[in-house]
Amino acid sequence: MNNSLLFRLDWLSLLTYIALVSFGIINIYSTTFSDSALSIWNPASISGKQFWIFGACLIAMPFILYIKSNFFEHFSYIFYGLSILSLIGLFIFGQTISGATSWYSIGGFNLQPAEFTKITTALVVAEFLNGIQRDIRKRNDLIIALLFILIPVVLIILQPDAGSALVFFGLFFVFIREGLDMRWLFFSLGLIVVFIATLIFKPLIVSIGIALVTLIVFGSFKKSNIKLNPFLYTLGVFIVFSYSVDFIFNSVFEQRHRDRFNIILGLETDTRGIGYNINQSKIAIGSGGFSGKGYLNGTQTKGDFVPAQHTDYIFSTVGEEWGFLGSSFIILLFTLLIFRIIYRAEKQSSAFRRMFSYAFASILFVHFFVNIGMTLGLVPTVGIPLPFISYGGSSLMAFSLMLFIYLNFDYNRLS
Repeated sequence: MNNSLLFRLDWLSLLTYIALVSFGIINIYSTTFSDSALSIWNPASISGKQFWIFGACLIAMPFILYIKSNFFEHFSYIFYGLSILSLIGLFIFGQTISGATSWYSIGGFNLQPAEFTKITTALVVAEFLNGIQRDIRKRNDLIIALLFILIPVVLIILQPDAGSALVFFGLFFVFIREGLDMRWLFFSLGLIVVFIATLIFKPLIVSIGIALVTLIVFGSFKKSNIKLNPFLYTLGVFIVFSYSVDFIFNSVFEQRHRDRFNIILGLETDTRGIGYNINQSKIAIGSGGFSGKGYLNGTQTKGDFVPAQHTDYIFSTVGEEWGFLGSSFIILLFTLLIFRIIYRAEKQSSAFRRMFSYAFASILFVHFFVNIGMTLGLVPTVGIPLPFISYGGSSLMAFSLMLFIYLNFDYNRLS
């Protein structure tokens, strides 16, 4: 690296990334530790695989930093097209693991294209909205931008992998930043509330509640310039959606997803069956107390009580062995990184680079929020990793690549 790059590089983000991945590797090692365990960097162990993939990412970093930033802009549509083809190819050449055909098996290494499609979708959305006379507030531009997101979402749901598909909707935050009316955000949140409420109550009760809330809100602002039509339209959409929830829940969702929603909402109690993972995760985190049981001393972790602990439930290891202090430290690091990316994005002279940075921060936030919410039993288990921490070569490589592209853009932010 030359002196200019060393001086202008966002070292805070890079060092935070290194700290998160390093902490992840030692916790992955803890989940498989025993008296006969291989060394932490042995490539035959899962911690060793993660370690060497991390090393490969660091070796690739300077090359990505030296690429001209407009390279990603000019080839965004090609990258997006190739990623869509890779998702389609899964239905012919893909390998099925845990009921989902989401991986290619290449030389003993499983590659998950959905992880890299997050990058290409962020790039193509940023490039599309960066076009001359593009405006996310225009209906046609909004529809096209949504289509770029919905195409990979549909293909990923068909695998089926609802968790990975969910993450793409984090790009909605980019639309909000670029001027989309905030009412769209409230409308989306309203649909989520209606969906959950309908699962708990009957559609008729939810419909009555929607009507009463709408009338109260409109009545409170009747002296203002707020028009009645949008309220009536929203009322109608929410009521129709309420009556379609049962179909969506039973026909679109898989049984495992339905069971997890029922557990979270308290509609079912099953600590030995479908609710076993969440229950054991909460026990592990709670047993860690304030300062934890100590590294490699977690009884729940060593006893292998929490399934998928090195992947989706890695945060339960952090909670048990490092306690409230260690868990808070990880949360603070993620919070620091996300806000740092947003802060630096606002200093960009290029709208394309700003939008990609916001997309990266949004995707990172959704992963972080949902994964930790999963381990605490606050949101249903949808099977997405904790970035930089969970075991998974595809996830680590994809998030590392997103970070390196962001660092490239940040380095060139004034050009």
